[in-house]
Amino acid sequence: MDTTDPEIVFDAAGVCNHCRRYATTMAEDAVGGSQGRAALEATAARIRRAGAGKPYDCIIGLSGGVDSSYVAYLTRQLGLRPLAVHVDNGWNSEVAARNIENIVTRLGIDLVTKVLDWEEFRSLQVAFLRSSTPDCEVATDHAIAAVLYRMAIRHGIRYLVQGTNLATEQMMPRTWSYGHFDWRYIRAVAAAHGGRDLRTFPHYTVIELEVSFPHLHRLREVFPLNMIDYDKAEALSVIKRELDWQEYGAKHHESIYTRFYQTWLLPRKFGVDKRRPHLSCLVKAGQLSRGAALLEIARAPLDAGQLEIDRQFVIKKLGLSDAEFAAIEAAPIRSFWQYPSYEAERPFLWERVLGRAQRTIRQLSPTRPSCQSRQSGRCAND
Repeated sequence: MDTTDPEIVFDAAGVCNHCRRYATTMAEDAVGGSQGRAALEATAARIRRAGAGKPYDCIIGLSGGVDSSYVAYLTRQLGLRPLAVHVDNGWNSEVAARNIENIVTRLGIDLVTKVLDWEEFRSLQVAFLRSSTPDCEVATDHAIAAVLYRMAIRHGIRYLVQGTNLATEQMMPRTWSYGHFDWRYIRAVAAAHGGRDLRTFPHYTVIELEVSFPHLHRLREVFPLNMIDYDKAEALSVIKRELDWQEYGAKHHESIYTRFYQTWLLPRKFGVDKRRPHLSCLVKAGQLSRGAALLEIARAPLDAGQLEIDRQFVIKKLGLSDAEFAAIEAAPIRSFWQYPSYEAERPFLWERVLGRAQRTIRQLSPTRPSCQSRQSGRCAND
């Protein structure tokens, strides 16, 4: 991590606030070893009991990425009967589609795919690009969570088993990615920048997040990767061997749009390289040396030829001209806090929601009622 995060703070020893928080969070909120395994087994037993007599006892999001694929494998190892849900926003790579097919076939899992209305979603993506904020994946992340919640309610499933994990998914600066839970913000961006009316777009309100989902529908989220000593390389080896899983490149590159956004627009316009927090987590987890991470950062995130192919493909698919995209790149940078939002309108309730988001991650009480599925980035879908 470096000062491309404007809120970073280094102590006298040169250690940043992200690393200090990582160490504290892992010590307090992650449970590994025999204690974690016992907690995981106890949680699985509760899920099996709650789902007795039903077709499914839990629901999982499946993107074809590493974490969600490994969680799918883990649920079956625990004797669970998950319903897998995939949100197709129109940007799946061929490798991701193959991975999903292999996973559900090998594990014998039923899969439901929610296909977003393309014209509606396309206009929302363009609106986020024109908003000039560095969080253009917010719309997809919000839709994924909304679909999981609604699908769980429809099928009478109480447990959402998520791939979000503390070992590899912390350190994302707020200024880089924020607003995933905020439907008011998403609607404001669409209204301000020519997006269509979001009539079919999957969403949830702050009241549903705080009251309806956890209390009325008794939805609970479980994060099994926080109850094991989660090792990314080991997980990769397992899913390759057991599920015929195929590499798709860097983190989140199973989506063509995400690959383009993270390798082209974020570095060029915003000076943001999301590999920094991703690699920093692996360093702090002891799964990668700092030297190796710095060498990786020094390399281009994607070769120049593929970058240009992705740029042309994305611009054409979104219905933009080269001049329109150039204007998007040149527009002054803005932030989440410059748009209407629940956070601005209902600060007290919003603080409760964010507090719930932090508490949800804690696995010492692994069945805590909650509906906040992600911190930042595309955790639920990866």
